[in-house]
Amino acid sequence: MAPTPAQNRNLEYGDPQLFVNRDVSLLEFNRRVLAQALDVSVPLLERLRFLTISSSNLDEFFEVRAASHREASIHGASQLTLDGRTPEQTLTAISEVARVLIQDQYAALNQVILPALADEGIRLVRRSQWTTAQAEWALNHFRSQVLPVLTPIGLDPAHPFPRILNKSLNFIVVLEGDDAFGRDANIAIVQVPRALPRVLRIPGATSDKGMHLTMLSSIIHAHVGELFGGMTVNGCHQFRVTRNGDLWVDEEEVENLLQALRGELPERQFADAVRLELANDCPDELAHFLLQRFDLTEDELYRVDGPVNLHRLSALLDMVDRPELKFPPFIPRTPKGVGPDDDIFATLRAGDVLLHHPYESFGPVVEFLRRASEDPDVLAIKQTLYRTGADSPVVAALMAAARAGKQVTAVIELRARFDEARNIGLATQLQEVGASVVYGIVGYKTHAKMLMVIRRERGELRRYCHLGTGNYHSGTARAYTDISYLTSRPELGEDVHRVFLELTGLGEEQALQRILQSPFTLRSALIERINAEADAARNGQEARIVAKMNALTEPKVIQALYRASQAGVKVDLIVRGACCLRPGVHGLSENIRVRSVLGRFLEHSRLYWFHAQGAQELFASSADWMSRNLKRRVETCFPIEDEALRARLTQEDLFDFLNDDIQIWEMRSDGTYTRSDQSQGQRLPHPQDLLLQKICGLPDAEDETGLPGQV
Repeated sequence: MAPTPAQNRNLEYGDPQLFVNRDVSLLEFNRRVLAQALDVSVPLLERLRFLTISSSNLDEFFEVRAASHREASIHGASQLTLDGRTPEQTLTAISEVARVLIQDQYAALNQVILPALADEGIRLVRRSQWTTAQAEWALNHFRSQVLPVLTPIGLDPAHPFPRILNKSLNFIVVLEGDDAFGRDANIAIVQVPRALPRVLRIPGATSDKGMHLTMLSSIIHAHVGELFGGMTVNGCHQFRVTRNGDLWVDEEEVENLLQALRGELPERQFADAVRLELANDCPDELAHFLLQRFDLTEDELYRVDGPVNLHRLSALLDMVDRPELKFPPFIPRTPKGVGPDDDIFATLRAGDVLLHHPYESFGPVVEFLRRASEDPDVLAIKQTLYRTGADSPVVAALMAAARAGKQVTAVIELRARFDEARNIGLATQLQEVGASVVYGIVGYKTHAKMLMVIRRERGELRRYCHLGTGNYHSGTARAYTDISYLTSRPELGEDVHRVFLELTGLGEEQALQRILQSPFTLRSALIERINAEADAARNGQEARIVAKMNALTEPKVIQALYRASQAGVKVDLIVRGACCLRPGVHGLSENIRVRSVLGRFLEHSRLYWFHAQGAQELFASSADWMSRNLKRRVETCFPIEDEALRARLTQEDLFDFLNDDIQIWEMRSDGTYTRSDQSQGQRLPHPQDLLLQKICGLPDAEDETGLPGQV
């Protein structure tokens, strides 16, 4: 509950009442994602995508956030959250909020999305709705494609409860009858291999019209009796268990972090359970049986009205060829001077280049690296890699450079959660072609996004750098909004060089000229700038802060923002996800406004703008305002120094999102959000759509599809 004005006079800045619970705030974000699935102005298949995203987000929430609190509770940890809750109290709050969210997800599926798809001739057919021809096809498919790879486990002393993979599809089956060996066990577990597709298209010849699909779970459920010849199936119920997704490795004790992580990865699939999802028609006695096997409580049981993994429904987006039910395609713009036929080094010598993804192509970054790998005047390339895609062109260029004899150094973060296996493979690939591979600093994740090319020009060495807010991943560059900054400024190049020295060598903290760095200077520099705005406001001068990030949870930064608000600083925060700050509290934060923007693209760029007595400083960063980013990671925060680029980015990625009438979510002081998306009864264009039109030349989607192309 937010403090009242009368209480504010007695509050200390560290009082738990001043903070929103981080986990509840993160669940609130997933409710906003789910709301996109219910927005009738969003193309229908994209609405389904948002539903599946809300489900996969929730999976990760339980694997990471809920799991950490559960582990703390088991081990008796006494540390409280910012809002003063114990691990047990946080778990209770998570259970209450998540339970309602999950119910709403399945209501959205069953009552809204599936009926709307059926109206479009796309029918997800339950087994009770199969026609005679469809039932015959399902039986044949089960016998030919499914039955051979299923291995039922009948539970008895010789067949104990099997190890259940994290987030896998399983059935608990109740049986009656005589077993061939005279065993009296009546419960079996059927595990479904992940290799089997979960959504299947029923051949057109068996459907009267439109496109008919069915779930693999429906086919197995309908024919599970064939696994238990001569016995009667009295019950068959889906279940799925979510496990702790963290990998525990003592980095200071192991000699080889890569080998240690490689050994731990298989065990992640069988880590401690944190959640059990179960079909809602499963009897209580079977639910209790499963809870005991997974050492879970009633609060960790979630009954569902449909498939236990909604994310698997995302397969429909590739199966259904209906462009009018999806966002209209667009072609990212490639600015002049950085195309495949341009001399990118000459372009950067003439001035900096800013790329606003996905409206502008990520291609120039790849091309910059590819050119460097082939250029005989390039001596060395250094790059940080946190997440990259499979068959990454970035990795291909680095390998080509190493094969060409250039000095290639890759700082690979092996602890990038859920990308550990991919990064281990990446490290091995690069080492095999002669690149120098290091894994950053023990105890600190390397999250900075840096690429440096050292080139000999007229007998001297010159540095060319790329700094970014997002990963070197071509796929996410098409779906996330991020900033790429390409420059040959000597002072920035020197700073990047010094950060690489810290990451690969030994020595004292390097003094940087332009770049702010975690864990050393970034948090203190941010607070200094916030305090400077507060001082200006107290002196009657104009003062303002505008910042955009994925999450705001760092208490010292929040406290500085509260003080700035009390001094009269106007603070606008665009926080996509979790926010622990309470805006709009009289006497404390009435000058702070917090907004969340959701749309076609995931807002991922981090930008910090300060009025700075008219100097208007703008920084782009890889860091959110979270304790982990500011204290336990290696991050970079770099100034946009070109005046024209600074003005452009400030407008496009900050101020365009602060219009009072655009479709955004406004945070209230109690941590909930309200949507402001109507103006005189008319739907207004989303800033992302305006940028698509402005930068990519995409026509108003309403002209092409009859639906706005925004969310």
